[in-house]
Amino acid sequence: MKKQSVTLLAIILSVSGFLFSCGNKMNKNAAVETLRFDSISIEASEHLFGDAARPACDLKILLTYVSQETPDTLQQEINDFFLALSLGNEYIGMEPQEAIERYRDTYIHEYKHDLEPMLLKDEEGGHEREIGAWYNYERSVHSRVLLHKGELLVYSNEWSDYAGGAHPMYLRSFLNLDLKEMRPLRLDDIFIGEYTEPLTDLLWEQLMKDQKADSREALRDEGYASTGELAPTENFYLEKDKITFYYNVYEIAPYSMGPIQISLPYSAVSHMLGSHTAIRDARS
Repeated sequence: MKKQSVTLLAIILSVSGFLFSCGNKMNKNAAVETLRFDSISIEASEHLFGDAARPACDLKILLTYVSQETPDTLQQEINDFFLALSLGNEYIGMEPQEAIERYRDTYIHEYKHDLEPMLLKDEEGGHEREIGAWYNYERSVHSRVLLHKGELLVYSNEWSDYAGGAHPMYLRSFLNLDLKEMRPLRLDDIFIGEYTEPLTDLLWEQLMKDQKADSREALRDEGYASTGELAPTENFYLEKDKITFYYNVYEIAPYSMGPIQISLPYSAVSHMLGSHTAIRDARS
């Protein structure tokens, strides 16, 4: 199994490639008020060579999806977005149960295929003391609906993975789905005009308030914006009274500082907000 060096940007680009390419093909006149949600989970553990005395991989998935109480076409359309964000583009078109079972089987197969030959070499070389730390893998995928109001649906996926490195990798990504147009919302849908620079300023100001810092330089000294510049990210989610920008580990700060989220009340960005119904629905 390959080491997990994936970044949030890679995930967003991969998912967005599907989401935005097929969004306009969706049924724009679906009755979104009938949406019903359910969730399924799966847990699996598999030892190398099927030997309980050897290292193992552990997988946990909790997937929230649109249930069968929803009209079939709309159900599949939205679930494809959920599956793409949570599991990957290759699971588009599957039923949720089939998707998580296929994901489980693939994860276990890759773990055994990649690590069993390496384990044999280490055992033959007398490196038993190092085996446990580097060969026990863990992965968790947890998705849920954060908000569903009118034509707006906000969905979140949390992904964590330990693949024998110094520490686990964890990422959180969001989908703000316009149910009328059946496509994900981007910042250009929410804000108008030349918003990037003034929005960046507001993010810095809010971060200074949150961290009780008196300047950007003080924040930089603490490690903020040391691994990437602070700027508006497409990894955002809409709430009733604010918009939250979420920066995963390594995006703008070292791993030790964890993920960083900055919330801006709608009142602070009202002069930049467009007239998209998503904001109206979120605030209603």
